Amino acid sequence: MPKRKKIVVLSGAGISAESGLRTFREMGGLWEEYDVMEVASPQAWERDPELVTKFYNERRKQLINSQPNDGHLILHQLEEHFDVEIITQNVDDLHERAGSTKVLHLHGELRKARSTVDPSLVYELEDWELTPDSKCEKGSRLRPHIVWFGEEVPAISKAVEIVCKADILIIVGTSMNVYPAAGLIDYAPSSCPIYIIDPNEVNMSSFGNRNFIRKKASIGMKELYQILISNS
Repeated sequence: MPKRKKIVVLSGAGISAESGLRTFREMGGLWEEYDVMEVASPQAWERDPELVTKFYNERRKQLINSQPNDGHLILHQLEEHFDVEIITQNVDDLHERAGSTKVLHLHGELRKARSTVDPSLVYELEDWELTPDSKCEKGSRLRPHIVWFGEEVPAISKAVEIVCKADILIIVGTSMNVYPAAGLIDYAPSSCPIYIIDPNEVNMSSFGNRNFIRKKASIGMKELYQILISNS
């Protein structure tokens, strides 16, 4: 049996926006309602943990009431034909709920919390909210399991390893402006075709093996699915 080609997916907020999740950057997005440094930074947590906790509780409630869209579902369907690994900047679990089996979260996970004294202690939140009384087993307060602005991205090394093995690279729903995630494309093999799905301009001018599908994620993924299956 021939070895299946490896598809690596870099996904961003654009794919989740179609499921109704508010993003920071979109028109009318969270940046217009919140100063990002007031809710998504270590300094914010030190200054006002109640506000930060409330912000992520609200995001979690919204996520629980959201469903994967066709973009998520098609990525799962590709697993029938390819070895698919997803590296996502999104903190939601819509890829997993769509059925994708290999998902690496660069910026943390909304439905998890972790200890403020021991980062290895990570807890599933399910449907419950964080409160000032939410503590880890060592008695320390729990914080959202999110990589905030100014913090290191622990999963970036693993992401580099994955991208280095790509036969096909798909970039969907991300402008490729946020680092270090944006730098991952530098590690794709030179022979690797790159498909970029986004209705907006994407920061990809220096790469030659590019194929743009200027459509939103759900529509663009349907188009790309047919291309990939016909070429497999």
